[in-house]
Amino acid sequence: MDPTTVTLVGALVAFSGVLATAVVAYVGKRGELSLSSLSTLTDELQEERSSLKEERTLLKGELVEKTAALVAKDAALAEASAGRAAAEAEIARLRLIITQLGGDPG
Repeated sequence: MDPTTVTLVGALVAFSGVLATAVVAYVGKRGELSLSSLSTLTDELQEERSSLKEERTLLKGELVEKTAALVAKDAALAEASAGRAAAEAEIARLRLIITQLGGDPG
């Protein structure tokens, strides 16, 4: 082999080494960017999940408060209804007495 051929072969081998290094660096950088994007996305999802958990906890608290308020209102309505029924019974009893005494309950 003459020196020109040896130089040419050496240059081709060196060029292919540089090209392979460039390809590996490019693929490595893409992988790094991809991993960085994945990490960022994971962090964002964890923050969103945490925020949603806090919101859910607040909503559960509001639900408990509103349920307690409804139970109290139900109890008040039941008491008012019982009072009204007792009043109507008393009115009926008094009308009967008025009628028995010869009066007009009207």
